[in-house]
Amino acid sequence: MMSPARRRISLGDIRHEALTETPSTNTECLARARAGDPGLLWVTAVRQTGGRGRRGRPWVSEPGNLYSSLLLIDLAPMERMGSLPLAIAVAVHQAIRQVLPPGAEPLEVKWPNDILIGRKKTCGILVEGEQLPDGRYALVIGIGINVSVMPDNPMYPVTCLREQGSSASPEELFAHLFASMAEVLDVWNAGRGIKEITARWREVACGVGEKITVNLPDRSISGHFAGIDDNGLLMLDTGAGRMMQIAAGDVFFG
Repeated sequence: MMSPARRRISLGDIRHEALTETPSTNTECLARARAGDPGLLWVTAVRQTGGRGRRGRPWVSEPGNLYSSLLLIDLAPMERMGSLPLAIAVAVHQAIRQVLPPGAEPLEVKWPNDILIGRKKTCGILVEGEQLPDGRYALVIGIGINVSVMPDNPMYPVTCLREQGSSASPEELFAHLFASMAEVLDVWNAGRGIKEITARWREVACGVGEKITVNLPDRSISGHFAGIDDNGLLMLDTGAGRMMQIAAGDVFFG
């Protein structure tokens, strides 16, 4: 059972282990959690041999990009976790912004946490959780960012930081991510800081007012993206004054 008292996250509490190669940084973090790791641990790798994205999709993991996962234990009560993807997106956006030159295409967030540069995807985020045998709850935030390598045959437009004129290395980008994630998770404060997080998210949101299609597990719904509500749910204007709240789905513009 989770304790109601949670320490604030500070930069000095977070550890980092850099690996040359691993099947998946998320898998590595979960294995460490099962072995008793207390959390607040970043694991990065030069290369992943079995990287994965959402819904089990493979994630291209050649050297040259940033592959990283953050292990957190008993981060927040389950009823407050819904806004976490927005907080993660804000932190990643903040880190990438630090290494993009002024002439780069617009850096935006597509709901809930896809990071786009010029409407092209540059980052994959996979959040996984598991109840541990000792009663603790392990949460892993996996973040893969295209620094200099992109998939050959993507399902959607993609870009990388190098293509946008950035000369940052994966290590330099990670230093920014390490700092921004600590700051944003502290602001999020186990879900109590959702108001500040949603305000920051709206400032960098992509496509508000545009026509979108949201793919749900059982159907697709089209309408206009009306932004997010105060809990981070997508607001879809389906016409005739009907507003629909959506908690999870894949968003496509146009």
